Amino acid sequence: MSIGNSPEDDRPSEDSTPHTDDRPSIGRALQQARIDAGLTVDEVSQSTRVRIPIVQAIEEDDFSRCGGDVYARGHIRTLARAVGVDPEPLLAQYGAERDQQPAPTPATPLFEAERIRSEPRRPNWTAAMVAAIVAVIAFVGYTVVNGGDDGDKQQAAEGATPATSKPAPKPSTTTKKPAAPKPDPSDSAIAAAPQDKVTVKISAPDGRSWISAKDHNGRILFDGLLEKGQTKTFQDNQKVDLVLGDAGAIQLFVNGKQIEDEFQPGQVERLTYTKGDPEVG
Repeated sequence: MSIGNSPEDDRPSEDSTPHTDDRPSIGRALQQARIDAGLTVDEVSQSTRVRIPIVQAIEEDDFSRCGGDVYARGHIRTLARAVGVDPEPLLAQYGAERDQQPAPTPATPLFEAERIRSEPRRPNWTAAMVAAIVAVIAFVGYTVVNGGDDGDKQQAAEGATPATSKPAPKPSTTTKKPAAPKPDPSDSAIAAAPQDKVTVKISAPDGRSWISAKDHNGRILFDGLLEKGQTKTFQDNQKVDLVLGDAGAIQLFVNGKQIEDEFQPGQVERLTYTKGDPEVG
């Protein structure tokens, strides 16, 4: 199937192998709904942020590139909504077809089908310079201390009177109040979110999920697995782009406000947040 600007180019051929069931396959139903809606594969990919090769594979009933059943269901739901059809019958059909297969395809770890590769790290010359300065200061301090000890020994040998030692200060009887506990860094970042920046806090209270976060320059802020109970906070001057592998296990706080969207378990979400009130970009 070729990618073109006209949806008619994607119409299935007349001599395609007929389906054994009366209803069309999941991929054929999504393809026909896209064509009826006057959309191309490129337009569906841009609106859903599902990569073009995966959209093409799903329309050909090839779900192996989705990364597993959980992510395949999330893609089916996302594409169905984009082309204006009810995703629930398609999800039920997908589940029935999976049950008939003797050996379902195992899920790829950490959503490798959509994983964003981080850029190679560059040498940290700043840390190297700091380490060198610390080494020089330590050497100078050691030299000064040893020189002072030699001077004291020489003065004692010449019969100099040692200085009278001062009595140790008495311990204070004033009871010190215990220091107030420091707030969690993530909570502080949300509570004091600056107006001229976008602050995003992600927590996984009910389960784990793979997440990826970028700043407005496309630089990777985090790319990995958020374990159950963990929290990550990201901040940028303009925007933060997110990819959530399992949005149903995630809680979002943007600029101090909780996002109330009801994400389903296994649902893949790509979100963009900017300054001001929480708003999906």
